[in-house]
Amino acid sequence: MPVESLEGANPFLRYRARLDSYQRWIDIGGVDAEFVSTVENLDDAIGEVEGHGFLITPVSDQPEMASTAGLPDGAALWVKDETNNVGGSHKARHLFGLLLHAAVDARSETNSQAELAIASCGNAALGAAVVAKAAHRRLRVFIPVWADEAVVNKLDDLGATIERCERREGESGDPCYLRFLEAVDRGSAPFSVQGTIVPATLDGGRTIGWELAEQLAIEAGGMARLDVVAVQVGGGALGSSLAAGLRESVEAGWLAAMPRVSAVQTEACAPLRRAWDLLTSAGSDEQHGDSVSLLWSEPSRFMWPWDDVGTSVASGILDDVTYDWQPLTEAMLMSGGSPVVVDEATVAAANRIGRELTGIDVCPTGTAGLAGLMGGQIRVDRGDEVAVLFTGVRR
Repeated sequence: MPVESLEGANPFLRYRARLDSYQRWIDIGGVDAEFVSTVENLDDAIGEVEGHGFLITPVSDQPEMASTAGLPDGAALWVKDETNNVGGSHKARHLFGLLLHAAVDARSETNSQAELAIASCGNAALGAAVVAKAAHRRLRVFIPVWADEAVVNKLDDLGATIERCERREGESGDPCYLRFLEAVDRGSAPFSVQGTIVPATLDGGRTIGWELAEQLAIEAGGMARLDVVAVQVGGGALGSSLAAGLRESVEAGWLAAMPRVSAVQTEACAPLRRAWDLLTSAGSDEQHGDSVSLLWSEPSRFMWPWDDVGTSVASGILDDVTYDWQPLTEAMLMSGGSPVVVDEATVAAANRIGRELTGIDVCPTGTAGLAGLMGGQIRVDRGDEVAVLFTGVRR
């Protein structure tokens, strides 16, 4: 059966029973048909704003790219294309998932119509603006002063309130995220892709892992192998939710085993790799206990803002803190993966190769996972099944 057999399906309907929002819905007395209707109505509203709603995104085998990227003979490279998703990236998956949790809150009479708020440099803000407009919710977006004007103009067209954020003297950390936290303290509802501030954002993000796993299982005609996943990481929500979805796909019988998960960052900003090095060094010392325990018991010892964020064509992963680093790091530790750091030349080369060999108009941030494979730091063996995500359209 071809992979295309899943295309045209809405992931929030196909995988609804796996969503935390669905379980909450059932727990408070809701029934399946009502949840389906809620998803359909919200998705139709998104279609009116965006021109289409959520659909399972395609995955394709790319043998020429595998060879060009320097993978060993016999290794297969799969690319999952998120560039035509709502808002032009994977980000709206997280935000639609939050919208479903808000629908549960409304049913339980705990919902608020407070202004929504998000900090973003691009794709997350656009995804949020589409979803918020469809839900008739006010949205305030905190963006950097260097944000792409095309993104700013689109946000304005979608009715978002835009605040450009400059760094204040003496403060540490991303000024957009700091202003976002201040807005939340004043009563705005977090509509964010950072699981540290709103854990439910990881719920909808898991759909990408479920999709990838089931698509590979269909292609294999049964339980599939997936040995390596290289994923670009800024704030970490994509990597964390992808890893969770893949782990649950093993339990579902779509995957034979959990793949080795490797997170990819650039030399311009690599707080995850710094945290990993400190954590694994401490964890190997018997005085400190194992790395997984330290990860959850002493997080501030290993993760703090990157002091001097540089520039990169992959600007979407320059978060100075990998907010969702704990579940992602645990997934890497348990799967045998690791974070890698790639130089700017490799980031640029990966984007050129990715666009030329697939015809996908993907941005440099969206191909940064491929850059991690090209750098030779990620272990890939002969015959391995490898996957990357092309996550954002070039604007």
